[in-house]
Amino acid sequence: MNLKSCLGAAIAAATLFVQPAAAQDAEKTLYFYNWTDYYPVELLAKFEKETGIKVILDGYDSNETLLAKLQSGGASYDVIVPSDYVIPGLLKDGLLMKIDTHSMSNYATLKDAFKNPDFDPKHEYSAPYLWGVTGIAYDSAQVQGGKLEDSWKEYFEPRPELEGKIAALDTGSDEILAASLYLGIPQCTESNEDAAHILKLLKGLKPKLKLYSSDSVVDRMAAGEVAMYHVWNGATARATAQRDTIRFIYPKEGTPMFRDNFAVPANAPHPENAKIFINWMMAPENAAFVSNSIAYANATKSDQFLSEQWRKMDAINMPEAFASRLVPTQDCTGKARELRDRIWTRLKG
Repeated sequence: MNLKSCLGAAIAAATLFVQPAAAQDAEKTLYFYNWTDYYPVELLAKFEKETGIKVILDGYDSNETLLAKLQSGGASYDVIVPSDYVIPGLLKDGLLMKIDTHSMSNYATLKDAFKNPDFDPKHEYSAPYLWGVTGIAYDSAQVQGGKLEDSWKEYFEPRPELEGKIAALDTGSDEILAASLYLGIPQCTESNEDAAHILKLLKGLKPKLKLYSSDSVVDRMAAGEVAMYHVWNGATARATAQRDTIRFIYPKEGTPMFRDNFAVPANAPHPENAKIFINWMMAPENAAFVSNSIAYANATKSDQFLSEQWRKMDAINMPEAFASRLVPTQDCTGKARELRDRIWTRLKG
């Protein structure tokens, strides 16, 4: 064999060894697309150590952003975290892969209340991640008498001393749903008359607000920059850990509840790794690690692993008496969503 032939044979042999190794590295990868600041990176290190699967984390700021990415087909992720009301639409559009969560070994750790959800009755396409509510947080030190009524009235018709010290989420769906609950209007209304009432209420509140913002909410509350915030309970809990005069209201007219879930896109490049990750996350000690880190409740039987700090805080450990106030977010029709978009555009325009 001449030198050229020997060299060619050597390169071919080397390629045979290199390609499988590269393929193996690719297979030990997981592309995770989650809400920004909604997963402790320390836990990813534990997962990687225990499974050998490297996780690449990317973040988004809303369900709308997630939907746009999936619908464009421009990105391939293995695990995503859609909210409850988004899942029916994803299923209708064929954007989720069937993963049969109910057959996974750690499915038995889920609390019964989170099994058989209306948006995925047999848990064929999703698995619970975290759940929480949006309500009203306030600094009792800045409130005359130190206490507010458990009502949306305190937010939409604020006391004079709080005007100019109130923050709203910069998310149309959250603000419009809160207004709907206060006014007794169905959350998925298609009525122009209902929309007019909602817009009037939100316009009346606007000049009394300090700002609309869904960012840095914990810092603003902890620093006392605002006296009231329409905000998530988990963010409230983290702020309360820094400023103990903060309180949280579950409004009696209805407290919006969200349930965020793990799911696997139909075009996921590493679906088996995704299933390993989802099953691993249903282990109570791993689910509790997330809850302890970012202060949102999980769906597993993990109470023994929860921090005492969160167990005693109403913003996280909701009093059982308030359970009847929870209102799950609904998957509204296209017409209802368009109406919401018009309300929000006219309000912010």
